[in-house]
Amino acid sequence: MALPSRHAGNFSSLSIGLMACLLMAGCMTQPAYRTPEVRMPAAWHAPQPHASSRQQLADWWARFDDPVLSQLIRTAEEGSPSLAQAAARIDGARATLASSQAGAFPSVSASAGLSRARQAQTQQSGGSTLTSRSTGLDASWEIDLFGKLRKGSEAAEARLEARVADWHDARVSLAAEVADNYVQLLGCRMLAEAYRAEAASQASTLRITQTAISAGFTAKADGDLAAASAANANVTAIAQGVECGVLRKALVALTGDSESALVRALETQPSTLRDPEGISVASVPSNLLRQRPDLAASERALAAAYADIGQADADRYPSLSLGGTISLAASSLVSPATSWSFGPALSLPLFDGGKRKAAVASAEASYQEALASYQDAVRSAVKEVEQALLRLDGTAQRYLDAKRAAQGYRRYFEAVEKNWQAGNVSLLGLEEARRSAITAESTLVTLRRDRLRYWIALYKALGGGWSSQTPNAMPTSAPGANPPPT
Repeated sequence: MALPSRHAGNFSSLSIGLMACLLMAGCMTQPAYRTPEVRMPAAWHAPQPHASSRQQLADWWARFDDPVLSQLIRTAEEGSPSLAQAAARIDGARATLASSQAGAFPSVSASAGLSRARQAQTQQSGGSTLTSRSTGLDASWEIDLFGKLRKGSEAAEARLEARVADWHDARVSLAAEVADNYVQLLGCRMLAEAYRAEAASQASTLRITQTAISAGFTAKADGDLAAASAANANVTAIAQGVECGVLRKALVALTGDSESALVRALETQPSTLRDPEGISVASVPSNLLRQRPDLAASERALAAAYADIGQADADRYPSLSLGGTISLAASSLVSPATSWSFGPALSLPLFDGGKRKAAVASAEASYQEALASYQDAVRSAVKEVEQALLRLDGTAQRYLDAKRAAQGYRRYFEAVEKNWQAGNVSLLGLEEARRSAITAESTLVTLRRDRLRYWIALYKALGGGWSSQTPNAMPTSAPGANPPPT
């Protein structure tokens, strides 16, 4: 249909302006995001773990050859509140992304109404009833001239990716924490068994001493020393048992399983600390950026902050929207009438008291904060790996000497005990030899426990088998977890 001549000029002007705006659509006011360079060492400045091998970190728990540990980690993942919280955050971020992406599409709404009214005229003529009906259709579409909507979607997508990486980081941390508590509990049980055995030995020594005192072969002071040593051994054994109970409670809280089930599982395995096969750390430190989910989450948060700057900056420029309405109204007294309207609307921010400029400055400050946080996270990651490497190397150097010391002191104590029973050594000499043996054996157990804890710390510091180059899918066993996007 041709337009009336008096509107032709106005429509032509609007068409030209609209075409110009559409040509500007997609023009971004901000350069594309690039991951910032971070200063990292060119190589590790710490000894590599001895006897290292190149198996996948993701399967590293199997290297312990401990089915109880593997089952505890699976149970912890199935009922972990921290994983459930991380999964809920993913769902929230996904909903935010969907909402942000929906802003780039037209919105359409419909309305309908029906009403009846009665109007009284005179007492003789009564009144008339009026029925009115109306329907309408409204549509609007904001043209993304300067990338405001696009930047908002980029920020939401980056935050979703950060939440997915957070979920994987929570999973790595949970597995490492379960393993660490489990190793501490095994070490505690080994010490408790040793202290109980020593307490029984002290009780036997006390009985022998009391018999010798009664026969007049030993001074009463030796009886006091034997009684004191036996009491002190009981104190140590009880204290160690309490510490084992505390660690057991912590493991119950981590796994969410019943304590009786945990006790039954522990009874199926001897209280021993198995040395796992090594981990290869031959890669350069920069690989941590791809191996650690917490660094990936920090980098994605930085990308989202950068997109926020672009969104705030684009809000300072004009915005264009297209809108239209169609309505139909009818009543019992009037013929149906249809009306419609369509046209562009241009909004020009002229004066806002510096509100939009302040929003850009705030977004830039948030970006600088996120950048500093990312750089700090990278430094901490390098530090954690090298500290774990140094501690592993230290335990490796100390282990053989500690083992020789424990074996030597135990043999010495056994020899002294035989001489004491033969009457050739004083009770004080026997107790000194016993204390040396107990101390050396406790040191060996503690060293073996700490060695495994440092392996676990290295596993966690290297990202726990996660890789940014693999799909970020959550297992279906996670509570309330829908698979996040890859």
